[in-house]
This record gives sequence, structure tokens and C-alpha cells, in this order.
Amino acid sequence: MFIVRPKNSELINAQTSATSFPTFIIQLIFWLPANQLQFSFVVSLPCTVDATGICGFKFKLFCMNIKELLNQRILIIDGAMGTMIQRYKLGEADYRGERFKDWPSDIKGNNDLLCLTQPQIIKAIHKEYLEAGADIIETNTFNAQKVSLADYNMQSLAYEINFEAARIAIKSIEEWRAHSPSLREGLGWAAGAIGPMNKTLSLSPDVNNPGYRALTFDEAVDAYYEQVKGLVDGGVNLLLIETIFDTLNAKAAIFAIKKYFRENKPILNPSQREGLSNTQTNYTANNNAASKKSGPLREASPSLWEGRDGLNGLLPIMISGTITDASGRTLSGQTLEAFYNSVAHAKPLSIGLNCALGAKEMRPHIEELSQLAACYVSAYPNAGLPNAMGEYDEQPHETAHFIEDWAKEGFVNIVGGCCGTTPDHIKAIADHVKKLQPRTLPVIEAALN
Repeated sequence: MFIVRPKNSELINAQTSATSFPTFIIQLIFWLPANQLQFSFVVSLPCTVDATGICGFKFKLFCMNIKELLNQRILIIDGAMGTMIQRYKLGEADYRGERFKDWPSDIKGNNDLLCLTQPQIIKAIHKEYLEAGADIIETNTFNAQKVSLADYNMQSLAYEINFEAARIAIKSIEEWRAHSPSLREGLGWAAGAIGPMNKTLSLSPDVNNPGYRALTFDEAVDAYYEQVKGLVDGGVNLLLIETIFDTLNAKAAIFAIKKYFRENKPILNPSQREGLSNTQTNYTANNNAASKKSGPLREASPSLWEGRDGLNGLLPIMISGTITDASGRTLSGQTLEAFYNSVAHAKPLSIGLNCALGAKEMRPHIEELSQLAACYVSAYPNAGLPNAMGEYDEQPHETAHFIEDWAKEGFVNIVGGCCGTTPDHIKAIADHVKKLQPRTLPVIEAALN
């Protein structure tokens, strides 16, 4: 359905003579079945209302439901952010920028911080992947929660980094669309990347004290909650819990996401959609805890509202685990089937595997997962296994060949790359799978009535 109202909020009196308004706000609301996504966004158009109350306007709708697109073709997720950052050969001063030039500890290697100090680099990387054929780009936030940021004494920056990372990703998509609006409008999704943390809930870091844990479940939830808030406020379309080596950490992230949306149901009123919201956020601006206004959380951009789920604005969740060796188990000891059953309650948009293995080594595990999953299946392997120097030698055409085989067998719905992959890898993968059919979702029959 759609709702038409004048931009200046004046009421339309259908009993009077024809009235012309310079601009109308056309609010389009698409309600799909409960298991589908909901779109609700606004466009401004010239419009004339006559005495019958009929509004005359013309517009073209391009917005695409991501689930519909997943049923039509295999989607492409981007490649490694860290690999691309390394190409810039950044030094300590580059990481610090002007704002953190006097930070008391070394911060080189804190790639997530580049969202604040070198945002143009992160945007450039996003756009390279989009141009290569990526449908989904990940925010540069793999370690952007306060548990991991504590390594640099930057816990207070967690919200800000996630917020800005999301905005950079959204802006990259908007600029990419603008180059070919007739072909790209409504395409491109920003996935908020949520990594596994540098502490595990299931394993002890002390071999002499197996019962010891460096982190509690509640502490993990609290850290993930803050990260989710920053990503959602920044406008991501999806939330991606990835590189899961400890399922309990992933469950903390799932719990944090559900808790956030339970406590913060998005208020999608017209003023927010128009970018006129009075809602602003405070975040820590520097190590002295001085805060500043970040400005309106929402821009007048449809892209910020694409991909919203039909359940009170909950964003779709993507989950991606990591099989660490040939045993087919996660680092915390779960088999692939056990891992899937442990997180299926989250009702993810997709479940998959990434990292640790190359495509050749990952194949049997993706085949198994494709037979287990009731949702879409994703896979983004490394560019082979690292060599003695820790570098990746697998060429784009080699990675693409392996993934093409998966696609031909009907194993996958979303593919891309992890460590060592570049825009060249993503382009090769996209070219190899573009004419292949996606995996078909299984028909699930209820065991009990």
C-alpha cells in the first residue's frame, strides 16, 4: 500500500478545487508474509491533487526484497578487508591520524579504528568490492566491541566505530548506485560484521585451570549489545555474526541482537524517514570522554530501510561458523550438525562457513551444511591455505573454479571470500556463478501438529 501526504503536513481537503503542492511525500509500505521482509521507505515527488482527492504522480519502483533475490540467483558477499588494508602499507601515524596522535599506546593493527582516522580508505575498499560484483559488503567492524578494543585501551570508542563504519558502508552503496541508477537502484546491502571476540566463553586460556574463563556470558552480551546498537543506528541492512569458533560466543551475540530489538523497537515515523528526526546520539569523542552530537541517525535515503524484517523491524541475521581443521569441528569441539542445531533457534536468513580453510578443503563441510540447513547457505573461504610466510597464493580463477563446482551441485545461496581474497577474486567468483541456479530451500514438514 502507499500513503500520500504533503511535505508541509497540510491536510488535503478533497472538497475544494484542485490544489497543487510542490512536493509530496510518498510513503510506500510493503507488507509481505510473516517469513518475508518488510520494506517501508519514502520518496519525494511533485504531485497534484484534484477535487476528487486523486493524486497524480509517476514513479518507478526498483526496491528488491533480498529473500526474493536469493531465490532468483546466487548472491555475492565481499572479500577480505584486512588483505585490502595491507595494500595501503599504513604506518603508525596513518592509524593515529590527527585525533589520536597522542594516544599513549601503539594502535597500528587496529583496522577498525580506520573507520575514524582513514574513512576514505575503507570507503574505497567497499566500492572496489561493489564494482567487482559484490551484492553484500561487510562493515569494517570485525573487532569493534569493547572486549577486543581493550587491547588498545579504546573500549570507549566501540559505539562510535560501529556507527561510523555502518555509515561508510551505506554511503559507499549509495555512491555505487548513483553511477548506474537504472541498473543498481535497490541493490546492494550493508552487513554489520560481528566477529568472535578475542576471548572465548567455552575454553580456558589457562591450561593449569580448565575451569577458568576470561569472560562471562553477560560481559559478552553487553559488549555485543553496544556493537549492535552502533551498527543499527548507522543504518546497516543485515547483521552478520561471523568466523564463529566458539558457539557460546555466537549465542551471546544472538542474545544481544534479540535483546536490542526487544528493547529498542525501531520508530519508523515519517520524520525519521525524511532525515528530520530530532533523535540524536551521543558517543565518546576522545579519550577524555568528551561527547558530541552525531547528527540525525537517519538520512533521507531509502537504503537505510531496505532489508528490514517483518518482525518489529528486526534486521535479518546471517551466521557463519569456522571449521578449524580436517576433523570437521569448530575450535570449541562441535561438529557441524551440532553447531547448526545450536544456533538454528535464531531463525537466521543464512547460515554458512568462512575462514580457516580454502575452498578445496571447505567443500565437504559446505555439502554437509547444505543438507542440514533449513535457511539459505553461505560460504566464503580463504584464498587457499597460507604459505610458510602466512600469505595466500591461490589465484582468483582457482578460487572461482572451486566455488563454481559448489554452485553447480546446488550447495550454496551466498558466496564470496575471506582471508587473502581481493576484488579480483570476487569478480572471478561472480562471473563463474552468475548463470547458475541457487540452492533451493528444503520444504520443512512439522513433526507434530
